[in-house]
Amino acid sequence: MYDIPFLDLPPLTGAAGTVRLPGSKSISNRVLLLAGLCEGQTLVHDLLDSDDTRVMLEALRRLGCGVEADAKGPLRVTGLGGRLREHAAELFLGNAGTAMRPLTAALALLAATQGGSFELSGVPRMHERPIGDLVDALRQLGCGVDYLGQDGYPPLRLKGSAGGRAHTAAPIRVRGDVSSQFLTALLLALPLVSQDAPVTVEVQGELISKPYIDITLKLLARFGIAVQREGWERFTIPQGSAYRSPGEIYVEGDASSASYFVALGAIAATDKPVRIEGVGSESIQGDVAFVDAARAMGARVTLEPNAIEVQRGQWPLRAIELDCNHIPDAAMTLAVMALYARGSTRLTNIASWRVKETDRIAAMAAELRKVGATVVEGADFIEVTPPALSGWRPAAIHTYDDHRMAMCLSLAAFNPLADAEPPVPVRILDPRCVGKTFPDYFETLFQLAGTERALVPVITIDGPTASGKGTLASSVARALGYHTLDSGSLYRVTALAALARGVDTTDGPAMAALARGLNLRFEGERLWLDGQDVSGELRREEVGTTASRISALPELRAALYAVQLAFRRAPGLVADGRDMGTVIFPDAPLKVFLTASPAMRAERRYKQLISKGISASIDELRADLEARDERDRNRQIAPLKPAEDALLLDNSAQTVEASTAIVLQWWAQRGPFADGGTPQS
Repeated sequence: MYDIPFLDLPPLTGAAGTVRLPGSKSISNRVLLLAGLCEGQTLVHDLLDSDDTRVMLEALRRLGCGVEADAKGPLRVTGLGGRLREHAAELFLGNAGTAMRPLTAALALLAATQGGSFELSGVPRMHERPIGDLVDALRQLGCGVDYLGQDGYPPLRLKGSAGGRAHTAAPIRVRGDVSSQFLTALLLALPLVSQDAPVTVEVQGELISKPYIDITLKLLARFGIAVQREGWERFTIPQGSAYRSPGEIYVEGDASSASYFVALGAIAATDKPVRIEGVGSESIQGDVAFVDAARAMGARVTLEPNAIEVQRGQWPLRAIELDCNHIPDAAMTLAVMALYARGSTRLTNIASWRVKETDRIAAMAAELRKVGATVVEGADFIEVTPPALSGWRPAAIHTYDDHRMAMCLSLAAFNPLADAEPPVPVRILDPRCVGKTFPDYFETLFQLAGTERALVPVITIDGPTASGKGTLASSVARALGYHTLDSGSLYRVTALAALARGVDTTDGPAMAALARGLNLRFEGERLWLDGQDVSGELRREEVGTTASRISALPELRAALYAVQLAFRRAPGLVADGRDMGTVIFPDAPLKVFLTASPAMRAERRYKQLISKGISASIDELRADLEARDERDRNRQIAPLKPAEDALLLDNSAQTVEASTAIVLQWWAQRGPFADGGTPQS
């Protein structure tokens, strides 16, 4: 997951490949709670690893459940058997509605019958998400629930005395037209108090998001609870119901997350399909019905039992009008697909958007307008008309700490396919918010998405040996979420291989042949040769001296040229070397030439070698650096010199952090985001 304040997406032009979905958030947290309430152990396979599941797992641990995680295997949950082990706890539940609502119901009933006091809180946005209708239903049952802040909203205190009884003789009434999570919470918790008599829940108003209730009922059945349903208005937990562990259970891939890749295929898969594994025609999740909406907009979709394949069909997409009550989360993706449709797309019956992680109707309208769309919004609808060809604008997308806003709006980066003139980048503010359900979303997107190399932004950092360009390049790349290219490492690993294999380092054709056959693998700042990590060996003085000498061979330079160009891939690249700005990436929008005095560079190299236990002499190191500088400046091919449009940065007296800040400031000044990408209200 990108741990950076913003992520710039270049204009993207195509997509193909396979994605394996993370586990469903809705299923994961329901399964965890049910496993925690059961007696005995439950093995949970393919559980989603995300912010929401982490807060649920921590809550279960605090309550006394056994939770054993195996990085390569299923999660083992040892449940409470319906009996409290801890009678007091303060639980922080982040912004996870799938944890806050069900835990509120379960702990309220357990405290009311077994005694206890529990405080449940979350992030500020959670304290703005209504829970009053659930609290009203719990109070009908005789539960003690206090608001610790504003009435109707978390945080809450749940309290009760041992030996109490729940009031289950009369039906429990709960509103169904605000959030289906209130009904889900009651259905998951009420088996705790059904031993002596059946318990009935009656829904007031039109129940929204019925497919999510269907997920709840099917999972309850897996855990031994056969809920009797009369339409969508009345639900009865039979007398004597008791949770029974299924022993093991598999979590489906997240169907809501599948919507982004279904849309990706509909928009950008022109040659080969986008294949989505982990959800399909046998899914118990209602959001799989998103494929019907995608088909209505023109996508070519093939459904398999546990997979979906999507390619572009009609283009531009067809505008549609759709009642989205059955796919409230996935419907957000349709609002962004509307950017690629002919005409206006109208999505209705989405009032629940307003009480999610943010007011999603208002947020979606604001962010779509930034990219150039015309948007009309109402209490329970949104209507989107795409930008004119010249109306697309580079936009810094405010994500409101809402994972679905970040993932949906990333699809606006495919604007070249809508003939945007000119193509524009998209900046996603706080990309870390996708950790709520899909921590690796952007990495996955970049594995599938393609673009023209010229559209991928590049920052070059050139400079003499030991100027600190590699360290600075890594720091800048981390700050931007970009890839790195240490061009010197390509020459050093070639030198290392030549020395090890006895290749004549003055023979240009032989060195070129060697370079073309190298088995290399890069991971961050580390490099593997033939399956072995050789990062440390590359810093040997003999290797560095040889690399400087062979870098003047024209045949070798030609062989490594294509390798270096291949590093230019989304979302962007920071390349360091001696000729990155002059030869390899002459079109880079920002070129930096790093300088430092020979004395300072010798001192840095000396400290680096001594720290690794390698003996060295500062005077000898300085003499060697000055000799390399002279050789590099006067070589016939790609001599060491600043590009004409490079910005000079003398870092002799600066920290890496200070130099990084300067480069990032230069980058912001050259970017297309007029406000620098700061959040907008």
